[in-house]
Parts: sequence; structure tokens; C-alpha cells
Amino acid sequence: MARDTTPPGDAGRGDGGRPRDIRPVDPGSVHVLYEPRATRVVLTGEIDAELGPDLLEAAEDALSSGRPLQVDAHHVTFMDSTGLAFLARLASRSRGRRVTLIRPPAVVRFLIETTNIVQLLDVVEEEPSLAPHVDDPEPA
Repeated sequence: MARDTTPPGDAGRGDGGRPRDIRPVDPGSVHVLYEPRATRVVLTGEIDAELGPDLLEAAEDALSSGRPLQVDAHHVTFMDSTGLAFLARLASRSRGRRVTLIRPPAVVRFLIETTNIVQLLDVVEEEPSLAPHVDDPEPA
């Protein structure tokens, strides 16, 4: 059995009594934006279980719009299975329309490729236009 030999009062400190480097927490957020040509879901920060209820609500809101779906992920710093489930839910319930994943960072790209969710998404590195086309009819 290993024993902790850290002197009292030094817990959480590195060499020389200095605080260890601790990664700052980047709280996650999800926002649904309704644009003329698409519904965009913007993900930022840590997409994890803590954000689960918000992701479920955002998925229902985005899917109920009936518009093509875009997920802007370029500000995601961490994603776990909760985020993957969110992307899979959007892709599987988007009524035959492909979901566009915009500028996923390496951490997201790794997860969607490893789990094969990438096959359900259109991954793009450039910002798709949200402006209406000239030929599009005016909204009623």
C-alpha cells in the first residue's frame, strides 16, 4: 500500500511550494441562432455532461426549425461523449438533411473520426454563408 508523503499544507503544490499548473476551466455553452437559410448551433468551451440538459434543449429547438442545421464548433476546447451524442442526435433526426459541422478543432475532429460519427456530418473548414440567396423567396 502506497503512503502519501506530502507534508501537511503542501497538498496541491509542486516543487518548491509553488502551485501546480492547473488548467483553467472553460465553461461550455450552447446557443441556437435562427438565420434565413439555416439554423446554427454555436458550441463553445467544454462540451460535457454538465451541459447535457442544455444540449438536449438546443437539439430539440434546432430540429424543430425545419431548416438545414449547422454546428459551429471552432471554439470548443473539450468534448466528451455528451457532445458526441448531441452531434449524433442532430444528424440522425435532421429529416434527411445533412448536418454541417463548421471548423471543428482537433479534439472534436479526433472524436468524430474515431467514433465514425464523421460519416453522418458534412465537415467544413470555411464559414458557410447564412445570407439568403437572391433567388430565395421572401419569408411569409
